[in-house]
Amino acid sequence: MSQIRPVSDLRNSFADISRTVHETREPVILTKNGYGDMVVMSYEEYQSIQYEMGVTRELRAAELESETTTERYTHDDVMAGIRAKLKAVQNV
Repeated sequence: MSQIRPVSDLRNSFADISRTVHETREPVILTKNGYGDMVVMSYEEYQSIQYEMGVTRELRAAELESETTTERYTHDDVMAGIRAKLKAVQNV
């Protein structure tokens, strides 16, 4: 569960906040005047979220494409395309 702390803790207890976000992999929510102001998280967790968001965007795009076209690919077609791309990368 995320911790909620005043934004002044970022200045006064930076090391503790840093340790918390790395050890728990949970963000720390910082408040200003009693309202949410910022979220602090480890860089690794940020990268993970960005990756998941990218995958989600790609899946949404694929779903939209599947709803707007009747073109379909067989397993063999997909695998042939993947093999061709891998071969091109290996030959570079």
